[in-house]
Amino acid sequence: MNQLQKIPRIEMVDALRGFAVMAILLVHSVEHFIFSVYPTDSPAWLAALDKGVFDAVFALFSGKAYAIFALLFGFTFYVQYANQQLRGKDFGGRFLWRMVLLALFATLNAAFFPGGDVLMLYAVMGISLFIVRKWSDRAVLVAAIVCLLQPVEWFHYVASLVSPAYQLPNLGVDALYAQVGEVTQSGRLWDFIRCNATTGQVASFLWAVGAGRATQTVGLFLLGLYIGRRQLFVSNDKNLRLWLNVLLVSAIAFCPLFSLRNLIMGGSAAVQQTAGTVFDMWQKLAFTLVLVASFVLLYQRDGFKARVTNLRFYGRMSLSNYVSQSIIGALIYFPIGLYLAPYLGCTASLLVGILIFLTQVWFARWWFKGHKQGPLESIWHRLTWL
Repeated sequence: MNQLQKIPRIEMVDALRGFAVMAILLVHSVEHFIFSVYPTDSPAWLAALDKGVFDAVFALFSGKAYAIFALLFGFTFYVQYANQQLRGKDFGGRFLWRMVLLALFATLNAAFFPGGDVLMLYAVMGISLFIVRKWSDRAVLVAAIVCLLQPVEWFHYVASLVSPAYQLPNLGVDALYAQVGEVTQSGRLWDFIRCNATTGQVASFLWAVGAGRATQTVGLFLLGLYIGRRQLFVSNDKNLRLWLNVLLVSAIAFCPLFSLRNLIMGGSAAVQQTAGTVFDMWQKLAFTLVLVASFVLLYQRDGFKARVTNLRFYGRMSLSNYVSQSIIGALIYFPIGLYLAPYLGCTASLLVGILIFLTQVWFARWWFKGHKQGPLESIWHRLTWL
């Protein structure tokens, strides 16, 4: 295989992926990996601080970190597909097999993460990348925009206006999550793993469909593919001007979208679940683009690049870090492990998340001294090319 025929690795993308995985870890740590058990006797000052930490972390990263992850998932598909095109091969069929393998990794992660895992959503929605792999750049961009407009939610909204008796689909997510919560609280290891890997996965996928995240994920996949095709992550004057414009437009759009979202969420349940979901997705998307554009622009500065250099190693091992986070979190917070959830408020949990991050960074730097890929990344690569 000719090693010269290969799309060069962009270290900024590795650092941005590392930033996303770190942000996901901090959100999960603060929310106790979706296990809502917290201290009940904290002093007033600590309770206020915990609330401030929770609100700040969720405002900055909740829904945005996963969006960045999804965007880069589409970009990575472009790199893999383009590399095989340079060798005269179609990566499409191999990519579908790769999604089957990703579903297995998703099951491993979900076994320790109550409520299922987003990687299963990626494995299913990743089929969209296979479908559009030979479409033109314009067609891919149009499809991405259509998905990001949240057409399913708009359909339900219009239908509810036309017929007041219209009922939104009841996916039964609350009942599934309640079942997962009971098993998590029980502390029975095998029941915990079994329920998370089955019921939790179903609950997570149905929640993503009902919350608009499934459609948004496809849109972000396609947008990442488009960014790769147009080489928009390559540092040059034209691209940097583009990202500056993205930053300005997204920052300006975020404020009214956020205000409209809050206003709409004061309406009826049907409006909240339709138009409210749309504006919630849009305000999160706007803030996501603010984060991505800011990171791209700041990375051009040597000082910033030096300060976030560890994120490059962290991002290159994103799958291993993401899965190991869930295992570590389960052992720290849940009854199957140390069960520290009742003793750690949001502030302490944020510090735990930072400690986990620093430990994973240290391991990543050590690992890459003797390996080209992370542990799970290497397994995924080997199985992909069986």
